[in-house]
Amino acid sequence: MSSSSPPPPPPPPQPADTNATSKAAIITPLSPFQPDLYQRAWSSVPHPTLPLLATAHAKSVTVFSLATFTKHSALTGGHARSVRTVAWQPPRGSTNKRLGLVTGSFDATAGLWSFDAERGAGGAGSGDALEREIRLERGDDDGDDDKEEEEDKEWEFNLVLEGHENEVKSLAFSPGGQYLATSSRDKSVWIWEDVSSGEGPDDEDEWETVAVLSEHDGDVKAVAWAPSHLPNARAGVRRGHYSADVLASASYDDTVRIWREDADGEWVCVAVLEGHEGTVWGLQWETKERSDGRFPRLMTFSADGSIRVWTLRVDEEEEEEHGADEQQEGNTGFRSGFGSVPNTMRRSLREDWDCTAVLPKVHTRDIYSVSWSADTGLVASTGSDGLIVVYAEDESASQDVVGTTAEDGTLGPRSNWKVLGTVTNAHGPYEVNHITWCKRFDPGAERKGKEEMLVTAGDDGVVRPWQVRIS
Repeated sequence: MSSSSPPPPPPPPQPADTNATSKAAIITPLSPFQPDLYQRAWSSVPHPTLPLLATAHAKSVTVFSLATFTKHSALTGGHARSVRTVAWQPPRGSTNKRLGLVTGSFDATAGLWSFDAERGAGGAGSGDALEREIRLERGDDDGDDDKEEEEDKEWEFNLVLEGHENEVKSLAFSPGGQYLATSSRDKSVWIWEDVSSGEGPDDEDEWETVAVLSEHDGDVKAVAWAPSHLPNARAGVRRGHYSADVLASASYDDTVRIWREDADGEWVCVAVLEGHEGTVWGLQWETKERSDGRFPRLMTFSADGSIRVWTLRVDEEEEEEHGADEQQEGNTGFRSGFGSVPNTMRRSLREDWDCTAVLPKVHTRDIYSVSWSADTGLVASTGSDGLIVVYAEDESASQDVVGTTAEDGTLGPRSNWKVLGTVTNAHGPYEVNHITWCKRFDPGAERKGKEEMLVTAGDDGVVRPWQVRIS
């Protein structure tokens, strides 16, 4: 798109037919983030606690303020080709106040960046620099170049991770920040471990490769770590055979793989999820604690236009065995080796995951992005057709059982999700590449830092926020 032609205005929201539920989502566009990027925006990722939003585009990342919807700072000069993906780095160590970002690029590398909260702009301390608001000053050309150069210097490019043969398509930190997973067009997933001390702003980044996973038969489009803050996610997954860190990867080979670190420190594939009939563009773990106390579910979305929910199968015998193990081991969650279980009596290291739900099919083309709210449990999706769709789970029918008869007479997953609302042509004629729930800090928020909005990023270079009201 030419920088001289402004993006078209958003169309009015189009609520969906909600004949199966009494609730509806009214999705209203808010003023876009400024400035417009005028370049394809690949993704926008909110910081987990600060009012900041990082957007990957061209060879850079623009960080926006969620308080003003304006540019906060920029990361430039680290990559030779476009930045495809970005992730915020969880803090490591009790005294480390650096803000960290990692970028994945078409140049086949991942870059680690830091912003020192103590030394930030203007010398503000105690993290104030991270929350400052950089406002656009239109009509004043004299100092703009100097100001932009100063902003770029606030972010330091610390380290480049090399090893992939082709573009880095996705990256994700484990919940504790110890591991970084990167995936690539070269059909591999790399797991890197942070071996730096993490105890101060001057501590140098040091990462080591701990695993290269090459079992996919196509480009690996996305990786995501299971949440660990939920009680059920930390409790001796697979009955103490593995650590609590769980990684999922999605691929052009139409499958999703589940990876865990075994007792010998080896990362192994414990399950292959099959069912999609096209490229699996991505996945999202459930981050809201389940009412039944079970392990978080996994949501996957595909070029086949479908969104599927997968649930780890756990039989009653395993649950009883796990309860006894926890009492004996003192609830450690991860035992060295296989405990007292003899080699000949070990259970299979494979896991069974069932597709327990398929969301209503609304999209007519590839689904590029899905976001699952940790607060409300609502799901939002978008993709090549320019649609935004918001779904809610019907909790009265949310049992993880197979019980719906398909057209061919076989049993399939329950259809226990309902469409609450849609928006057509969310970015005009352009594809929408990414959608995410994030907290609102802007003046229009009724409960700043608590209520949520949606943010979309598209080929038009516009980063657009959306108010969502459930009625």
